[in-house]
Amino acid sequence: MTSSAHVLDPLTSAEIASFVAAVRTSDRIGERPRFWGISLDEEKAKALRPGDARPVRLVVMNPDAHASWEVRGWTAGPTSEAIVEVWSDVDHRRPGVSSDEARLIARAARDSPLLVEALAKRGITDTSLVWVDPESITGFVPEDLADRRLSWGTVWYREFPEDNGYARPVAGLVPILDLDTLEVIRIEDHGVIPMNTETGVYTSGTWGADRTVAPLDIVQSEGPGFAIDGHKVTWQNWSFRVGFSHREGLVLHNVSYRDGDALRPVLDRAAVNEMYVPYLDSDPTAYRKNFFDWGEYGAGPLTASLELGCDCLGEIRYFDVEYLDGSGEPQTIVNGICIHEEDDSILWKHVNTRTGSAEVRRSRRLVISSFATVANYDYGFYWSLYQDGSIELEVKLTGLMSVSGIADGERPRYGRMVAPNVQAPTHQHYFAVRLDMAVDGARNRLVEVHAEPEPDEALNPWGNACIAVETPISSESLGARRADPSKALHWRVESESALNRYGDSTAYRLAIQNTAQLYARPGSVVERKAPFVGQHLWASAFDPEQRYIAGEYPNQGELGDDGVHVWQRADRSLENERLVLWPVLGVHHFPRPEQWPIMPVDHIGLRLEPDGFFDRNPSLDVPPSAESDHCAAPAAGDGAHAHQAHHGAHGGMEHTEQQHDHEGGR
Repeated sequence: MTSSAHVLDPLTSAEIASFVAAVRTSDRIGERPRFWGISLDEEKAKALRPGDARPVRLVVMNPDAHASWEVRGWTAGPTSEAIVEVWSDVDHRRPGVSSDEARLIARAARDSPLLVEALAKRGITDTSLVWVDPESITGFVPEDLADRRLSWGTVWYREFPEDNGYARPVAGLVPILDLDTLEVIRIEDHGVIPMNTETGVYTSGTWGADRTVAPLDIVQSEGPGFAIDGHKVTWQNWSFRVGFSHREGLVLHNVSYRDGDALRPVLDRAAVNEMYVPYLDSDPTAYRKNFFDWGEYGAGPLTASLELGCDCLGEIRYFDVEYLDGSGEPQTIVNGICIHEEDDSILWKHVNTRTGSAEVRRSRRLVISSFATVANYDYGFYWSLYQDGSIELEVKLTGLMSVSGIADGERPRYGRMVAPNVQAPTHQHYFAVRLDMAVDGARNRLVEVHAEPEPDEALNPWGNACIAVETPISSESLGARRADPSKALHWRVESESALNRYGDSTAYRLAIQNTAQLYARPGSVVERKAPFVGQHLWASAFDPEQRYIAGEYPNQGELGDDGVHVWQRADRSLENERLVLWPVLGVHHFPRPEQWPIMPVDHIGLRLEPDGFFDRNPSLDVPPSAESDHCAAPAAGDGAHAHQAHHGAHGGMEHTEQQHDHEGGR
């Protein structure tokens, strides 16, 4: 660890390798062990000093013995070797599937005589052009295979190596796969359906000449407005640390705001904790499609390198990230996390119609982002900090829809046609976020607020008065909540120790902008697998062992046997506690032909806003923009309407066309 290191920094390749080497000294893991991630024990690490050996846990499997363990211990330190302390048995079926393991079973399936025979019935003889994606089988394990670690496969075909295979589903085939033995156990064949003959390629020039786009350059002549020291970032009164984990990918730690001489904490930790994607199609090749993309696979290894393309624009800085692959080797994702500033239109503005003067400030935001490629889909996760003290998470959904074949002349009941013999099933995306709150300190409480008409007619003679009804969420039995925008419902996280100048607890407000009702039938596998999607917000008391909303090992587990809905049965107090919030974002995806062959980005998100945290607008000290070619009007005759303006007193804009002296304010 470097001199600027911190105990919560992401694990380095050297640390990962040191602990894996210690684990490998045990004979129990066999000759060809597989691994599913390593993670820092963050709560223990907080008590250490930078440079110390750090506490970790990893999952290792012996597929020959059908055995798995969670191993805890310490990485190597400056004066110590890595140490293994505890081996804990894990049901061998339940560790998630690594990218390496997925590739192993995909290759084995593609070359299986069972699949080769089924493909030949469909006229496919070159299996090198076939893809097999191993999918989660949780909840749909055949009874006769209940003791085996399984997957099932979706099958795709390319006409040439660079083709978009996700445009050509090989309909009707469902291989059942054994992950330990790397074999196809059997194949369900639901009949031959003609394959899509239209290209699904989306590269430049495929669908005609590219349109003309004028250059749009982002120039920061003095460099970026943020500073980076190791994994610590400071910008516009904000400071935080960039983290990364195998399960969640991008993590933010110690998010604080400098208010005068005080550095005031807001969040101890923030990350997208789980993603659940259920498909809502009863077709025999699609009904099993429902995935915990983090809990059954892992966000870290799925993180995309931002070396390719133009994901970020402007004065960009990147962080490389390390993870443990399925074979036990540390891997580096170059440019896995991006940080840059963006212009964000207007921060605040008012025109004084009596004097004709205006005060306007442009807003900037600092964006910390990463992308994950999960087979066909690509997801961008954008945490933004604003000059007014707000925090925003935006999830950008793009990539390729997961499609199914459909017979000639049929119309899809549970989706849309997007190409010949191709339907895109209706599905949903749920993103469970974990927010470890620390508003002006570690001890917080949660209050739900909604609007109601004033019921007292004596106080409301004109019938227009409205009150804010506050409901304390005092214990976990009250901690499963639903959003209701029709009532302006939101949640306020209040400090237990700090008051503002009005005598109110300092607080931040949580607003969840995107929710989706689960349409799977109550009692169905899809519903029982992810009970947390039935609510829009969960609140729990902090426990270092309760890390993931769907539980530690959801893959091929008993449906709903772990997770926040189970933890809440303890009914712990949520007052004056370390408070963990679990917002659940959702989007119901009715596919559109315009999302084929590749999806334009869809956006969902949440927002945290100061609510009595400051005594007044904290962005009053943002200066007016310097006049430049980028914000001045074009010269007369340059097209559109030329409007002359110059900077007036106090850095505002004073109109020279006309002075207004209205008595009224409108």
